[in-house]
Amino acid sequence: MTIAAVLRQKGNAAISVTPETPVVEIARIMAARRIGAVLIVTASGQVAGILSERDIVKSVADRRNGARCLAAEEIMTREVIMIGPDTPVEAALEIMDQGYFRHLPVCDADGTLLGIVSIRDLVKFRFAKQEHDVEALKAYVTRSFMH
Repeated sequence: MTIAAVLRQKGNAAISVTPETPVVEIARIMAARRIGAVLIVTASGQVAGILSERDIVKSVADRRNGARCLAAEEIMTREVIMIGPDTPVEAALEIMDQGYFRHLPVCDADGTLLGIVSIRDLVKFRFAKQEHDVEALKAYVTRSFMH
């Protein structure tokens, strides 16, 4: 089970904004799309950072005026851990657990953005795989006893 299979199942849409995008606008996008993070992408298409719900909450808590006048680049996480499409789902889950984050951008070897996966995507994929495996085992056992 690789991340490529997860992206095939869920799609590869990744919502991105520019570093100059106001945090308030990003919060509106996240609320409207029901997502927990957006990628911050430069004009040249490079991932400059990621901004999550947690980043926004922290900025509101840390600043007297909250995040009202801030741009994405002021509070985004700049050191973005990225994975490739060949990364096993289990490895991606481990990366998320170790780093205490819930989203991982997926890039190819050239650094081209292929999509983003969330912890929810990975858990959902894993459950579907387990359900498929159980059904396959039931079918096998049923066939074995029928012959």
